[in-house]
Amino acid sequence: MANKSIFSAVSRMLPKADTLNRAGAPAFAYDASHALAQIAMTGTFNAGFYGGGETQLQDLLKAANEVDAEFLALTAVYARRNGRMKDTPAVLLAILSVRDTVLFHRVFDRVVDNGKMLRNFVQIMRSGGVGRTSLGTAAKRRVQDWLINASDWQLLNAAIGNQPSLADVIKMVHPKADTPERNAFFAWIMGKPCDFAKLPKAVQEYMMLKDTGHGVLPDVPFQMLTALPLDAKRWAKIAERGSWQMLRKNLNTFARHGVFKMTRSTKLIADRLANATEIRKAKAMPYQLFAASLYAGKDLPDSVRNALKSAMEVAVSNVPSVKGRVVVCPDVSGSMNWSISGYRKGATSKMRCVDVAALTAAVFVRANDDVRVMPFDTRAYDATLGASESVVEIARKLAEYGGGGTDCTAPLQRMIGEKITPDLVVMISDNQSWAHQGDGRTTPMMRAWNELKRQNREAKLVCIDIAPYGTSQAQTREDILNVGGFSDAVFDVIARFAAGENGSEFWVDEIRKIEV
Repeated sequence: MANKSIFSAVSRMLPKADTLNRAGAPAFAYDASHALAQIAMTGTFNAGFYGGGETQLQDLLKAANEVDAEFLALTAVYARRNGRMKDTPAVLLAILSVRDTVLFHRVFDRVVDNGKMLRNFVQIMRSGGVGRTSLGTAAKRRVQDWLINASDWQLLNAAIGNQPSLADVIKMVHPKADTPERNAFFAWIMGKPCDFAKLPKAVQEYMMLKDTGHGVLPDVPFQMLTALPLDAKRWAKIAERGSWQMLRKNLNTFARHGVFKMTRSTKLIADRLANATEIRKAKAMPYQLFAASLYAGKDLPDSVRNALKSAMEVAVSNVPSVKGRVVVCPDVSGSMNWSISGYRKGATSKMRCVDVAALTAAVFVRANDDVRVMPFDTRAYDATLGASESVVEIARKLAEYGGGGTDCTAPLQRMIGEKITPDLVVMISDNQSWAHQGDGRTTPMMRAWNELKRQNREAKLVCIDIAPYGTSQAQTREDILNVGGFSDAVFDVIARFAAGENGSEFWVDEIRKIEV
């Protein structure tokens, strides 16, 4: 007769799958708090491999309505501050403006920290996506305050872009400043007659250069100057004035305009790109630098390319290490070739999910002494990585693997077969495993993980989810952490979990620690 105690213990160890993923395979659904955080840290509302932007919005609204207003506010702040997300924090703030105006006022400035975020927020409020098509009294007042109190530079930056334009926003909320100078500035932005003498000096200089082709180069956002017939020397001046992030984003633009034909300008840009103080001040994320290196044009000089590699090493230098043997498993299946920010006509990022997964693996290689990397699709691959290779070189090599279906058990099964005893396994995936579905009672990944645990009972599993699809292949428990996002914030979360400083609910708990 079967031993009932043993079989009941096995049943408890293998939780029942409670949903299907987007590929139709058994999966585990996140609870509302985790689901909200997951979408907030990965969602872009553009079309993904397994779903469109409208689906993402509906999933976000559903999760937002199931959590309390305080957690909603905290997630908006976390997604903006830690995840550096642009769209989802604005959506959460818009929902909060309807649910709890007190909390809305408390976190508004921490979410709307620049003009782009202001325009995103207004667009979302006016779209009707959160249940209304007007700003409402509370939101209108905060938008007015931002416009009145912003610096001249912040307003000029906010004026870059449309849908809505800053002029549209000003027309919506009718801000009334205390000074004639700011009111004249508002009129100029809207294209209305204004007193030229009361405009900011930079705007006066810009108008003079635009209208006459002569005068000093104004200190305005460079996007305002791109349509003007500027020579290479003036483009070099633009580069000298730009922020670190502006330099990183526009290297190919500078190359087209002849900036790198000038030795002094080339050296200045390369030195600034590799400057550790500027890199940390800019809060440069590893994937941003990887994108800059990956898509740098052929006209960039070697000194600038090398500066990007140096910048990457600085950006990952503060990534914490973990003790013990680490196996990192980047998903290199076909769905991971989709853009990390989704597809949107005319605005699709070249940075793919597989690039982010490969970069994350490369960062672990750089930060830890005992790391094995196993890229996988329907099978796990051997990754031969040189000790002297840079983070960028490692990431590029890993991103070239695979391209087939998705089986999240593949690397685990390989570890089982080779008797590998990892202390930490890190899987970076979109979690849409389907090639191996098992019997449907649990996920094959849970079965494989439990089997691997027999080789090291203290082993821990971290699943980094980089897509907003809302399910996992491994259910959260004391030895399994599910965390979402593709910013460098996830590395600290993982290190603390691996060290036993926090439990498997640490990610959500970390969000709850934010003060409002």
